[in-house]
This record gives sequence, C-alpha cells and structure tokens, in this order.
Amino acid sequence: MAGEVSTPGSLPALTLAAIGVVYGDIGTSPLYTLREAFGPAGGLVLAEDSVLGVLSLILWALVLVVSVKYVALILKADNRGEGGVLALSTLASRHAGARAARVATVGGMLGTALFYGDGAITPAISVLSAVEGVAVVSPAVGHWVVPLAVAILVVLFLLQSIGTGRVGRWFGPVICLWFAVLAVLGLVSIVETPAVLRAVSPVYAARFLADTGWQGFVALGAVVLAVTGAEALYADMGHFGRAPIRLAWLGLVLPSLVLNYFGQGALLLRRPEALENPFYLLAPSWALAPLVVLATLATVIASQAVISGVFSLTRQAVQLGLLPRMEIRHTSESVVGQVYVPRVNRLLMVGVITLVLAFGSSSALAAAYGIAVTATMVITILMALLLARTAWGWRPWVVAAVFGILLTVDLAFFSAATLKIPAGGWFPLLLAALAYLLFSTWIAGREALARKLHRDATPLASFVRSLGGRPIHRVTGTAVFLSGRIGVVPRALMHNLRHNRVLHERVVVVTVQTEDVPRIAAAERATMTEWGGNVRSLTLRYGFMEVPDVPVALTRLKLLRPEAGLYDASFFLSRETLIPSNEPDLSPWREQIFILLSQGALPATEFFCLPPDRVVELGTQVRI
Repeated sequence: MAGEVSTPGSLPALTLAAIGVVYGDIGTSPLYTLREAFGPAGGLVLAEDSVLGVLSLILWALVLVVSVKYVALILKADNRGEGGVLALSTLASRHAGARAARVATVGGMLGTALFYGDGAITPAISVLSAVEGVAVVSPAVGHWVVPLAVAILVVLFLLQSIGTGRVGRWFGPVICLWFAVLAVLGLVSIVETPAVLRAVSPVYAARFLADTGWQGFVALGAVVLAVTGAEALYADMGHFGRAPIRLAWLGLVLPSLVLNYFGQGALLLRRPEALENPFYLLAPSWALAPLVVLATLATVIASQAVISGVFSLTRQAVQLGLLPRMEIRHTSESVVGQVYVPRVNRLLMVGVITLVLAFGSSSALAAAYGIAVTATMVITILMALLLARTAWGWRPWVVAAVFGILLTVDLAFFSAATLKIPAGGWFPLLLAALAYLLFSTWIAGREALARKLHRDATPLASFVRSLGGRPIHRVTGTAVFLSGRIGVVPRALMHNLRHNRVLHERVVVVTVQTEDVPRIAAAERATMTEWGGNVRSLTLRYGFMEVPDVPVALTRLKLLRPEAGLYDASFFLSRETLIPSNEPDLSPWREQIFILLSQGALPATEFFCLPPDRVVELGTQVRI
C-alpha cells in the first residue's frame, strides 16, 4: 500500500504512475524466484521436466492469484474508492451480521499485523538480491554485498522524512524501463530455446506436482515468491483506480514477467550451471554492470512502495483506533496520501537492517519470505468470500465454485510457506504477533478506560438545565471542549467549572468520530445540537484516510467570531494519567502495555491540529 502520487488524471499518466508504485515489488521477484525453486532447501533435481513444471506453476500462479483473484475479483471490493486489507475488513463488516462483522474486524487486524511483517522483509530481500549482482560482475568484491545493501537501506530510511513526491515522478519511467529489460532479456533467451514454451500448458504443472510429491509441495514455497506484492494491486486502488491498475498488469507487467521467467528457464535448459544466478546470467557480460544499477534502482523503488504502504496503513490504524495517536507528517501539500511516520520509520529501519545482517543473503531471506504474504492472501480471499455472499448477492454455488478454487490455491501456498517457519519464517510472524498484540491491547484498554471515564458522566441536557438554578459567572469568548462521548459533559468542562468557577459565554463540546469509510463528504461532516444556554455539541465525522483538523471545521461552521478568527476560542482538553488498579479490567501485563502505549501517544493538541497557545489541559488520575 504505497502512498499516493500526484499524477494527472488521464489514463496513460495514471497507468504510468501505477506501474512505478504498484508493481515494483512483484516486478523484482524474478531476481530470486526461479533460483530459489531449485535451491538447496527445495531439493529439486535440475532437469527439463522440473524446469518446465516450475515455470508452469509460476505462470499459472500469476494467472490465478494475480489476474483472476486480484485484478478481476478483489478490485471489485471498492470501499468508496479505497482498497487494502483494512478497507476490505470494514467493508465486509458493514454488510455482515454481528458475528461475521467481528470475524471481519479480527481479519482486518490480522492482515494489518501481517503487513508489518512483510514490510520488514521485502526491502531486505529486494535490495540484497539486486546488490548481489556485484558479485556476478566481480566475484572478488562479493564480501561488500551486505555492507553495500545496509548502506543503501540506511540512506533510504533517512530520506523518508523528505517525502517521495520529488522523486516519485521518476518511479514510473524507471520501472517501465525495468520491465522492458525483463521482457527483452527473456525473449532473447526464449528464441534460443523455444522448447521452453511448452510450459505454458498447465499439464506440466500438474504432472510436476504428481511426479515430485513432497518435493513439489516444498517447491510451492519458492513459487509463491513470484506473486509477492500482489496485495499492492488492491491496496493502491484508491490512488489510481481499477482501470490503470488492470491496464498496467495486462499490458506490460504480466507479459514482461512471463517472458523473463521463461527466459531464465530456457537458460537453465541450455546451461544448468547458470543456476548460480539465472537472472543476471541472462544478460551479456557487457550489460551486467548497468543491469546491476537498474536492478538496484528497481528494488529501492519497490522498497519505497512498501515503506510508504506501512506509513499509510499506520495512519489508517491510528484513525480507526487500532493504535495510539502518533506523529504523522504530511510530506506533500497537494497529495494527502503522502505521509511520514517517524516512530514507525525508526522501528522498521532497525528491523530491516537486523534482517540483512542476520541472514546475509537473499537466498537465506527467501527461506523466511512468503509466510506473512500468503497468510494475508488467505485472509483477503475469506473476507472477499463474505462480501460476495452478503453485499454482492452471489448465489451459493457460484461462491463455492469461484472461491473454492482460489482458496485452495491460497491454502496450498500458505501450507508450503509454513515449512519456512523454522528457517526464519518465524521473524515476520513474530513481528505480526507483536503488532496484533498492540492492536488488541490498545482496543481493550481504550474500552476499559472509557467505562471508567464515563461511568458517572452527566448528560449535557441535565447539565444545561442545572445552569438556570445556580449563578455561574460567564466570561467572554468561546470555549471548545473535546469529548470522547456524544451527549455527556466532558471531564475538562466539569474540572474547569469546579476549580475556576467560570463558564465561557459560548460553549462548544466537540466529539470527533472516525468512520469505516475513507472520506466523508463535506455536507456530512458535522452534526450540531443546541442545548440552550449558548451550549452546543458538535460531532465531526472523518474518514480513516482524512486528517481530523478541528479548528478548520469550526472555522467553516462559523462557530467562532469572524472578526476575531480562530484565536477567539480556548480549547480545553482532559489529560488522564493512568495508574494501575488493584482490580484491573485488563490482565496485569496488558495493563502495563496499555499504560506505556498511552504515555507514548501523541498529544491531542497535535493530533487534532489545535493551536498550542490556545490549549488548556486539565489533568486527572485514572485507575484502570
């Protein structure tokens, strides 16, 4: 799920941009996929039948998983223009019953957690596999591969704060050149050995699995590397639309990938010793150095797309209440989707560098790659199945036929990928488990805190009625109180009244809600209720892709004096200090995690874009 790119609205321009952002990950898979299928872990014998069988599996995996499942089917799941696992889960839960909605919500959390695991391993394996071409050009400098890969990745992460807007315009042309080179290298090799084209028939894939048995099943764990990155097609639908993504896939990406994989297979049929690095050995010796440079650029772009996707998904998770508020910087004035999350960037950099140093080669990393991707694919197809039954109105036999085939394929790849867990597949799963733990703990903690805070809350209607029965000094100006619950008196208001014994002449109680849709139309943004006594409550609704800018909303609603502007208002916030309880609503260890997460949360002043010099915070201690 990469960040949005600023592109003209024409189909050619959007298609070019989609090629650069969406297909970088899957486009760099030829660097290592076929090599790993015949690597030591698979145990396959390099022979004509096995080469043709693996090629046939790769081809039909691209057809079934990417073309049929994602391009033709999953792109139909349009959550008001947005895609991705979180958008899909909210869409599925909206149309399902209560029990199915809970399952869809958990599926969205699991898919998001798994994306974090994939987000760490993809940059590591992509950049390593490209830089390993240096050893093909000059074996004497092979020991520089890991330091060079680490240096490239460190620079990449350090540059994240600048934003990708300036360089993003080059992503499309560079990746287009990359796919053109893939196609040409593969085509030249196929012309030399046209017999490799027999692998187009799915008979070779079926025969390969039947003849090789367990070894063929193990090989699926390498074949799935050819479709890693397919989730980006759906995740980036909101950035480019269905048509550009489909046109780019069918018109350029799929043909180029197939030609290159078949070209590598033809090379192995001619020269089995080329298994050392069949991708780079496709090229003539004079082209090796430029190819290494181009491959490195392509993998950096692919890594950038994944990193940007992690940032974008983190912002959605924060807006939907899965994570505490954190600093999110917008790196483009014109494109909302380009964001930078410093805390996530630091954690991700540490994880990626650790992977490169720990595994040391793309082959070793390939042994750990795929488990998070395939698990996400299974979650995606299950939620799409739920959507087909509830929202699309498909008949049961159609659902069983279509999703039965696709789910069988996904489960086969996932089962094969689980064999990689002892060899390193545990690492992305560990990251995913930690992310899910944080999600679930934050949700449970917020629910427990809300129960404590609102247990004795006073309804606004009762509060306003009580104002007429006692003399309260009203001071000039507007007081804006933020509240987490609609229709009740905020704690900050009660504390201000109790300790300062004054009330502003105009009181606005604001509640910000994040809906399970990407964006909210301006006409549906605000709902206001007049309670009397110049007290009103305001509910502001935002989509999970939007920035909750409270001052802008108040200004547009003209709730502040026009001549005074924004600074006529004072913003009152309640700041809770959490302390452990003798009878906690959470288990002790989860309670401690929730308290730590709360302490590290971004202040509401920054999150809601409040002017710092007009904010008054009133603190209180809360036992949870």
